[in-house]
Amino acid sequence: MKIKEKLQSIGNSWIFLIVVLIFYLILLVVDFSLFQSCLEFFYKIFISIFPIFVLVFILMAVTNYFITPEFILKHTREKGIKKWFFIIVGGILSTGPIYMWYPLLADLKNKGLSYGLIACFLYNRAVKIPLIPLMIFYFSIQYVVVLSLVMIFVSVIQGVLINKLMEVKK
Repeated sequence: MKIKEKLQSIGNSWIFLIVVLIFYLILLVVDFSLFQSCLEFFYKIFISIFPIFVLVFILMAVTNYFITPEFILKHTREKGIKKWFFIIVGGILSTGPIYMWYPLLADLKNKGLSYGLIACFLYNRAVKIPLIPLMIFYFSIQYVVVLSLVMIFVSVIQGVLINKLMEVKK
């Protein structure tokens, strides 16, 4: 097996980790004080965000277990604001690559889900719970709350507009 084939079998994420570890080993040999300050910085960040990551992991595991396609169909048939609320929460809690959601959304569309609700769901996928701890760390909690609320509000406006535009098209 050639080196290139071996590297491809490892996977890019592992290669990245190996390169970073090699970089830190070189840094350890070349400049120990810089290595030590990098390690201290990593430790401080890790300790501050680790509890949040554990909470997010538990929340994602619970939602992935309880939210099934049947559950989604049941709640998207509701009337009024409940349906919009469910779509917003579903978009925020959805995980995985977007292309995996297209077949389910197409099936829901065939069963009566409007284009506006689909757009609202897709728009709210941008509000990612696992990224919130890092956003708070780099920006502030006020910024994250305002940004999330604006995105949620605009998703509903976008959904209503798409519904209106699709009615005009028919």
